[in-house]
Amino acid sequence: MAAPTDERASLAIPMAPAGAFDAIANSRRRRVVLSLSRSTGDVPVNDLAVEIAAIENELDPSKVRSNERASAYISLTQRHLDTLDEVGAVDYDDRSKTVTSTDATEPLAEYIRRLQTACYKPESEEST
Repeated sequence: MAAPTDERASLAIPMAPAGAFDAIANSRRRRVVLSLSRSTGDVPVNDLAVEIAAIENELDPSKVRSNERASAYISLTQRHLDTLDEVGAVDYDDRSKTVTSTDATEPLAEYIRRLQTACYKPESEEST
């Protein structure tokens, strides 16, 4: 059975399929999209770096060390945010080091959330 027309319209991502796949191909890019979908206005890259470092290191954000934050920050500013900006998933201002959502951010985030829910780790991998 096909999805209702309004659901398909609400999940429409205003970008080429290749751009959408590029946007969600990396875990840090997925985390940026998810974070921005929960935010309003400009988000400083430093805040994203702390959030991502906390997730990756399974820490409370207040416990993130400077080297962990720096690793995420450098990766975001030198690669991931430019990629997301180029495909239209976010607006990245390199000068102010801030990121803002676009019309594509929330639909991409919804697909990421659906994939996270639909996918599972087989029992044989859970113990490793």
